[in-house]
Amino acid sequence: MSKAAGNAGSEAARRVPLSMSHIGLYVHDLSRMEDFYTRVLGFTVTDRGKVRGADIVFTSWDPKDHHQVALVSGRPAELAYNHVNQISFRVGSVEDLQLIWRRVKDEPGVHDLRPMDHGNAWSLYFRDPEGNRLEVFCDTDWYVSQPCLEDLDLSQSAEAIRATSEAFCRSAPGFRPISEFRTELAKKMGLA
Repeated sequence: MSKAAGNAGSEAARRVPLSMSHIGLYVHDLSRMEDFYTRVLGFTVTDRGKVRGADIVFTSWDPKDHHQVALVSGRPAELAYNHVNQISFRVGSVEDLQLIWRRVKDEPGVHDLRPMDHGNAWSLYFRDPEGNRLEVFCDTDWYVSQPCLEDLDLSQSAEAIRATSEAFCRSAPGFRPISEFRTELAKKMGLA
């Protein structure tokens, strides 16, 4: 076997770690969407301009990322179906999740709010002003077999949410601390 063929084989088997970086959304009303993502969700505009005739606004939460959400004009009005199932954002705590819930629950144009307890995460699903489904979530300390969909009352205290969720998780299939699940997953991925 030639050296080039040997390198091609080893390169084909080598895992290249990927991490999510950003998403670009075509939008109908760029100024309305920019207002929602900055005012309500707290993103910062990092740049704006034109690309191939379309207006584009870059937004981010993290100074290491030039953009995490790019909003691009030109979404066709007659497009009846959005191919994106959801866009998910992680927050650090259930208290942060509750803050987002309080911000979006009465926001004009936001609809289809669904707080869910997945056992391994607490999530708030909702539609932005143009109907894109967003998820804001935070991790819990537990793992249970997925999918897991339990109702979540974000008006409760954070302590009550944690206690209710832990009690449910302890009786759910696959329950274990999330650290054990992550160790098992790392082994499965060949990373441990």
